[in-house]
Amino acid sequence: MSAPVHRPSDRPADSTPDSTTGTTARDPARAEAQAPRSLVDFEAVFEALPAGVALLTPDLVYIEANPAYLRLAQRSRDQLLGRYIFDVFPDNPNDQTATGTRNLKASLRRVATTAQRDAMAVQRYDTQRPSRPGTWDERYWSILNTPVFDSDGRLRWVLHRVEEVTELLRAQAGSGDDQARFLQAEVYTRARELQEVNNRLRKAHAREREVALVLQDAMLPTPVHRAGRHAAAVRYRPALGALNVCGDWYDLVDLPDGRTAVAVGDVVGHGLRAAAVMGQLRSALTAAVRIARGPAHALTALGLHAASVPGAESATAAVVLIDPVRRVLDYSSAGHLPPVLVGPDGTVAYLDRATDPPLGVRAEHGRSPQAKHPYREGSILTLYTDGLVERRGEDIDVGLTRLADALTLHRDLAPEQLADAVLADLVPSDSATDDIALVVLGL
Repeated sequence: MSAPVHRPSDRPADSTPDSTTGTTARDPARAEAQAPRSLVDFEAVFEALPAGVALLTPDLVYIEANPAYLRLAQRSRDQLLGRYIFDVFPDNPNDQTATGTRNLKASLRRVATTAQRDAMAVQRYDTQRPSRPGTWDERYWSILNTPVFDSDGRLRWVLHRVEEVTELLRAQAGSGDDQARFLQAEVYTRARELQEVNNRLRKAHAREREVALVLQDAMLPTPVHRAGRHAAAVRYRPALGALNVCGDWYDLVDLPDGRTAVAVGDVVGHGLRAAAVMGQLRSALTAAVRIARGPAHALTALGLHAASVPGAESATAAVVLIDPVRRVLDYSSAGHLPPVLVGPDGTVAYLDRATDPPLGVRAEHGRSPQAKHPYREGSILTLYTDGLVERRGEDIDVGLTRLADALTLHRDLAPEQLADAVLADLVPSDSATDDIALVVLGL
């Protein structure tokens, strides 16, 4: 027996059958829920929120606050908007142990820097009565700070949500109920303990980051202003939260015969583990480039080495050998995005005629392909990793075109300024979700 076939109903999605008449009735609630977002008055929603909510710039200046926040703050909108939050709410000068400003400032700065939400433990933060300057009220707050992004993924605002718990704590403390007082003290104590744990974790993270920076400096070459006879610029930007290390790498090698080899590569993953694999592959490729007969020979040797390095599977790399006498670029790629050559007249060429699969992907080892491309004096050569051009839900050709347009637009700049301009155009904030390595050379 075949399974019954279920066909979609012919009635509108916002209609429901009437059990008494058999007719179809409109469901206003469902119709409202299915309305386009453009019909939702988000300003009215913001105004009606029961919790106190304010919007701050990344520099912690008020740009908006809802009525609930104004009531809690005991301030008018004119007293807040356009002002730095801690100019409006400083610490109580009569309390030498006050830490509200320091703790809140640290939380807001973390959100602005890391673009991640930060929930604070219950805070004592006294406020000054506007009607009686110099008079301070003891108040306790539950605070949540959240990043708000624009359509390009850049941090636009910090949403500062506050709920006052002063009366709750006082009611419990004065209830005469020993158990209630105990619970109130327990909650407050545990909140303070959690805050101390968070502080220790942040200090530990800072120490790990310092170790990571030393490791990164040891594994990547010092950025140089010249590679052989070519002006050069390099940029290195790990993904957000990656301890400033990543699996991307770059290298510039001056060869004895006057040629210059430039390479970039990308290991799958982020952080210390990917960086360790990156260090092994970069060192192996640097050595291979010095003795190989060309980029293809060097990548062939790297492929053999990668097979014995755990975590190197599917790593990518590209090598370009610059011959200033013949004005020719010899290049080869193992699954990497194509280097881009921009001529002095703005013509764009993608070096994509010698591409192999990523390292360790082929079932049988074989020699990597190699191709050559002429260049004119005054051209710009750019090698990069995928974090510069790839965007979620977007075809890679869109990102490559965006890169070519930026290079063409700024081609008259020196490599140092050109590299900064390209990053500003393609990754305009410090909230990169993928690692980025960028090498720009003037030929």
